[in-house]
Amino acid sequence: MVQEVLLYISLIIAISAVLTVFTKIIKQPPIIAYLIAGVLVGPLFLNFIGPDSPSSDVISTFAHIGVALLLFIVGLSLDFRVLKEVGGVSTFAGIAEIAVTGIIGSLIAIGIGFSNITALYIGGALAFSSTVVVVKILSDKKEIDTLHGRIALGILIVEDFIAAIALMAIPLIENGGGWSEILNKVGLVLGLIFLVFLCSLFVFKRLLDYLARNQEVLFLFGIAWALVLATLFDRLGFSLEIGALIAGMSLASSKYTADLSGKIKPLRDFFMVLFFVFFGSQLAGVIDFALIKKALLFSVFIVIGKPIIVMSILRLFGYKKRTNFLAGSSLAQISEFSLILILMGFNLGHLSQEVMSLSVLIAIITIGASSYSMYYAHSIFNKISHLLVIFEGRKHRMTEKQKEDSYEIVLIGYHRLGYQILKTLKRMNRGFVVIDYNPKVILSLGKEGVNCIYGDGGDKDFLSQINFSKTKLIISTIPDESSNLNIKDILRKTNSKTTFIATAEQPRYALDLYDAGIDYVIIPHHLGGKFISTIIEAFGLKKDKYKYAGKDHYKELKDARNTSNYL
Repeated sequence: MVQEVLLYISLIIAISAVLTVFTKIIKQPPIIAYLIAGVLVGPLFLNFIGPDSPSSDVISTFAHIGVALLLFIVGLSLDFRVLKEVGGVSTFAGIAEIAVTGIIGSLIAIGIGFSNITALYIGGALAFSSTVVVVKILSDKKEIDTLHGRIALGILIVEDFIAAIALMAIPLIENGGGWSEILNKVGLVLGLIFLVFLCSLFVFKRLLDYLARNQEVLFLFGIAWALVLATLFDRLGFSLEIGALIAGMSLASSKYTADLSGKIKPLRDFFMVLFFVFFGSQLAGVIDFALIKKALLFSVFIVIGKPIIVMSILRLFGYKKRTNFLAGSSLAQISEFSLILILMGFNLGHLSQEVMSLSVLIAIITIGASSYSMYYAHSIFNKISHLLVIFEGRKHRMTEKQKEDSYEIVLIGYHRLGYQILKTLKRMNRGFVVIDYNPKVILSLGKEGVNCIYGDGGDKDFLSQINFSKTKLIISTIPDESSNLNIKDILRKTNSKTTFIATAEQPRYALDLYDAGIDYVIIPHHLGGKFISTIIEAFGLKKDKYKYAGKDHYKELKDARNTSNYL
């Protein structure tokens, strides 16, 4: 039996690996490959994982370990200091999106014949978006630190917290008798969480300093802490998911968080493969046209309806339609938490096999569709921007110190590079204006007396309204290639002789911009390499010079943080 289980696991991993290569070619996240692998090895085809398969229980156990490690690492990233920086926008948008999407999703489910309890599960599952998918694609596109990237990640953090609360509440309600017993269990779990954080605050600080002397010991401690708390919460009648999440959160403020997360991720990835494969294998029973039609209905709502909900909410905060579209389109899929929620409901007997199969189909469709929409979001926006006028934030409060005449220098994009460039422009004593599409940045710069215009530097309609007749230099810190090409196209149409400096993240994009006629292209990591080379050449091996320069740099970073909330 052991040999047979090992053979099945080997074949499952091999099939997943082959499918992962294929999905990479077609620009899909690995989760799609794992879910499809699960369908292939499930009862519908090879039956490696099924009621009669000896590997089913083993894979199920591995899947639960994968969930625990996933939520432990999610917990490591949920530092309260980070949450403080998320801001009211992401908090309000996250809560509002979950409420609106959940309610509409539940109503759709009731409308097509599902029971009330099933509809609540489906609505909850549809409300959450995938942190794993969004972070991976935003990282690939170098958009983690963009305005829409920050907003999307902030919303995801809020969603993760609410999902964790839901995972904790469901077992409490399921196992509780009356309200008094439920309140007692709530008190017990809150007390246990308090003790965990108390232990973390007063014990783990010194303990981790000691354990970190040996990397293997620190690694083993992290895994042990995650699994012990997960098991403890599970034995007390709560979910192992919330136990693992609390274990991660209790260590989130530690200076060893990044090291722990980095070491555990490969192990987590292995078990997570088996979790998504196991979930994909739940696509069983009759897969008829009615089930497919339901999956398509919910998927259309997620891929189109959820972005519209997010864009409508963000519009209330005055953001431009481009920001609203890019943030909204990033969240157009269901989450790994959605799959965990559905699996929990199935194990508790609340949900049928049909709902399990339905959730697998929705996950495959929405993750696949949203991956393409995220990769090509800028191109899609350029084609449909004229249809998104309704999602344009109000402009009247956002334009500060704008004059009708042209400026000698135009800086497009204040975030990151723009902050340093602005300091130089102030010293040059030349007329300049800053263009940015973050309303908070514009209001902040306006208070400082800086000439600024609220607008999207990559939007042709907006750029056509700017008077560049006296402009001698345009500096764009936007790393998006299509945005810079739009700026160049506007200059070409007006026969402008303005010097144009653009920004690109990769050399291949810089070459495209040079071929388009842009005068100079900033590649940040290339300039960083040149700068540090100059420092090494000047300082040599003299530690005191590096120390002195480091103190100046530290002071500069601190000043930047204190004077700007966007760096």
